[in-house]
Amino acid sequence: MHSRASTEVRRAAVLGSPIEHSLSPVLHRAAYAALGLGNWSYDRFEVDETELPAFLERLDPAFAGLSLTMPLKRAVIPLLDGISDTAAAVEAVNTVVIGEDGRRTGDNTDIPGMIAALRERGVEKVEYAAVLGAGATASSALAALSRICTGPVTAYVRTHTRADEMRGWGERLGVEVHTADWAEAGHAFDAPLVVATTPAGATDALVPYVPERPGTLFDVLYDPWPTPLAAAWAEEGGAVVGGLDLLVHQAVLQVEQMTGVTTAPLAAMRAAGEQALSER
Repeated sequence: MHSRASTEVRRAAVLGSPIEHSLSPVLHRAAYAALGLGNWSYDRFEVDETELPAFLERLDPAFAGLSLTMPLKRAVIPLLDGISDTAAAVEAVNTVVIGEDGRRTGDNTDIPGMIAALRERGVEKVEYAAVLGAGATASSALAALSRICTGPVTAYVRTHTRADEMRGWGERLGVEVHTADWAEAGHAFDAPLVVATTPAGATDALVPYVPERPGTLFDVLYDPWPTPLAAAWAEEGGAVVGGLDLLVHQAVLQVEQMTGVTTAPLAAMRAAGEQALSER
């Protein structure tokens, strides 16, 4: 961990490809400002899988941490000195903390970030849930649901391969996963918690299936926001958790790990993110 009181220049950054859209610099810089960490900076770098090993090897010693987005969350694992149990559970790392000895340790703050975002909206336990999609974010969603869902999770997917993958993740994570074809995705909305992990536009055609007085929707997108599904859900009186909620909560954990502070400024980070999105 790195002491807040240190006056040495410290650096952090987000890596990925594409990366220009990332809100991480906005959130982390807002945290540094609120915490009085004037010696900290946070940047973004366009890096793909082939470029990642060389990038890590030439890191400035001032670097204390990295945030990782697609397509690097799995590619980084062999390049690390160790990873947390949480990251190992889904074979995905979105956070790298670099010790003063240069040791690189990977973690996944998406999973506890999802749990924290749901808890903030009063969702701590559900009897069953549904997941729309089967990509990398869906596996993190299953990991989060393994801690708050007491019953089965139904994943709505487009291919048999994806269905097999989701059932495999369920077995690994201790979650009872049922799968259904994407054509039946409208049935997902009967669940008290629906997690949409699909790309922009993928759930637009499902809007007519939103019921009256739905449960909670966790839509991991944040730009554009609200999605048509999130807007329709809110209009029917359902609770909506958005991608910005997830992004802020996982960034809070990153700031705490990278800087060593006990509590990152959630409100300041969220306000900065909302302002940045409103200007896009």
